[in-house]
Amino acid sequence: MRKTVLIATITSALLCGAAASAQDIGRLYGPNPAPAIAQGTIVPPGYTTYYLSGALPSPIKPAANGQPAEYGDTAAQTRSVFNNLKAVMDKMGVGYGDVVSAHVFLDQKADVAAMNKVWSTEFGTAAQPNKPARATVFVHALVVPGTLVEIEFTAAKKP
Repeated sequence: MRKTVLIATITSALLCGAAASAQDIGRLYGPNPAPAIAQGTIVPPGYTTYYLSGALPSPIKPAANGQPAEYGDTAAQTRSVFNNLKAVMDKMGVGYGDVVSAHVFLDQKADVAAMNKVWSTEFGTAAQPNKPARATVFVHALVVPGTLVEIEFTAAKKP
């Protein structure tokens, strides 16, 4: 057990040292390049950290005449959430390439494959190759009835 902890500590120190000396954000990718997420990210000293609250989708059909709002399927909601996060990131001066960590909350009725398909249009592409560390969890329900996806980001950027 001690040997494992020691190896992990040394590896972490080396990775942090390499990232800090290069003054770039370090991203550790696994052996399978398919997922558009990193196993971990390292932000060296001197970067500003940006915390974006969880964003929900905008309705595609607002509530009216006693009927609830409609938000679309998981893919449509994920695209809407990305658009809402992008609007906030634009105001903060950061973009998808600056995202170092994400938390995805999916309603138990959501389609994780559909969310991942939309996710892969913003992360790990030829135009934007950076991938954040990410956790995805299913929840009983989100705060707004009818929503299936909520995403929060942490971004980092050199001032």
